[in-house]
Amino acid sequence: MSGGQEAQPVEVVEYTDPLCPWAWGSEPVFRRLRTALDGRVRWRRAYAVLFDDEDDPAPDPAAETAYYAGYVERIGAHTRAPWAARLSRVAASSWPSSLVAAAAELQGADVAERVLRRLRETVFVLGEPADTPEAALAATRGVPGLDPERIRADAASPGMLERVRADRAEARRPVPEVLSVHSGSPHPGTAKGTFEGGYRYALPTLLLRAPSGYRAIPGWRPYAAYATAVEELCPGLLESSAPLSPSEALERHGSLTEPERHLLAEGAWPPSGAVPLQTGNGALWLHPDEASARPAGPPGPAAAL
Repeated sequence: MSGGQEAQPVEVVEYTDPLCPWAWGSEPVFRRLRTALDGRVRWRRAYAVLFDDEDDPAPDPAAETAYYAGYVERIGAHTRAPWAARLSRVAASSWPSSLVAAAAELQGADVAERVLRRLRETVFVLGEPADTPEAALAATRGVPGLDPERIRADAASPGMLERVRADRAEARRPVPEVLSVHSGSPHPGTAKGTFEGGYRYALPTLLLRAPSGYRAIPGWRPYAAYATAVEELCPGLLESSAPLSPSEALERHGSLTEPERHLLAEGAWPPSGAVPLQTGNGALWLHPDEASARPAGPPGPAAAL
């Protein structure tokens, strides 16, 4: 978000995970909402750790991968988000990608957005989830403005580990409104039970906080659901602005899915120089600078966190 947001009394908390398929499918509306609220709110991400280190390994990894690939495709049928043509494995852990995503925030909002996007694309575009420190760091190569030595050090620091631990704990203290959700959405966002006997937010969930109260918007929702919640809580807060041109949208975001380019851009597609990257259900569109800067394929070895 742009400078000055710290002084804003309204906070948006996005409970998410870099490797969550519903969060990936929500990126078009979240990108639009962040743009409409830019400079008017403090937007904060809390990493809920969907794939935890405490989870037991699958007895049959190949069968688990095949099942999960089908699960992601079924979600994609609703969200129209890309899925990988071939998924190599189910993510073993969300910790490495969450640590790297959180560490990127120390280098500014633009860097953080690009890094989180790259981490999401490792699993849903490349089919190689960033579930190790090496893979998570490799995914950040070539991000504009990124200091690679700093992100390596920050992601490995005790302070960053405490930050993500705090995010994980916060996500396991959901507000009462999400314990029972009635919605026509295929992913209504009812809080999930945990192994500890408690609950955590379903991903993604947005929590809007203002001096007048709060609103929770869980699960997968259209843009209108978020806009309505913002208007109810803080009338007049959303800014209405003209859509970007295709070239402007691609330059701002670096990569666009088909749902994103329809929601965020207006005009003839594709813009000059756009590079299509084929997935299992269509193209991911890359700005030429992003196409030349990003890793060419599945991440290779990198220095450990």
